[in-house]
Amino acid sequence: MICPICEKRKAERFCPAKGEKICAVCCGREREVSIDCPADCSYLVAAHRYEDEHERELPAGTPLLDVKVPQDVIYAHQNMLSGLAFTLAKFSAEHPALTDSDVLAALQALAETYKTLLSGIYYEKPPNATLPHELYAALSEFLNESKQEAAQHPGSSPFAGAAPIKDSEVFSLLVFLYRMGLLRTNGRPRARRYTEFLRGQFPDAPELKHEESRIIIP
Repeated sequence: MICPICEKRKAERFCPAKGEKICAVCCGREREVSIDCPADCSYLVAAHRYEDEHERELPAGTPLLDVKVPQDVIYAHQNMLSGLAFTLAKFSAEHPALTDSDVLAALQALAETYKTLLSGIYYEKPPNATLPHELYAALSEFLNESKQEAAQHPGSSPFAGAAPIKDSEVFSLLVFLYRMGLLRTNGRPRARRYTEFLRGQFPDAPELKHEESRIIIP
């Protein structure tokens, strides 16, 4: 049997996303690129294991790379950070088509919005694509509601601290999540390594139940 993708090499690996066998070269070249691989594909799992053994470096020119994120801000606002991560995870569970690049686009855009606030100018430019745009809105809504809750219930709100969270601190949390995503993903267009990682941080949350496997049994 000839590989249906390249139409040259022998098809030896069963591809659960396509429901047929493809060659090993196309499997490696097209996974998470033109092939929308299910997370439980054995070849994808093996590839991710290999990637984990080789540390990913962020290239020069990466947005927000020069921003210093104070560790004390991360520790002081763990509840807010966890809330943001849960919002991301919940959104990805509700939108299975969401990819790492969508998440990164939303985080970068929202971080840039908060960066403008620090200069005294409010300039909002959410992503144009539908899913990143909707995720951007969901994260913004969570932040606004959390701030209001902390202001109205300073003693009991999980988002209340010694002082209300500052825009500069929200900016740091967003940059932290953005960088974590850059390091977690492999950069492939259809990769969902970061979204899977985030959902794995809340194993007992019913809202984050994984969708049924997309593996097609031959």
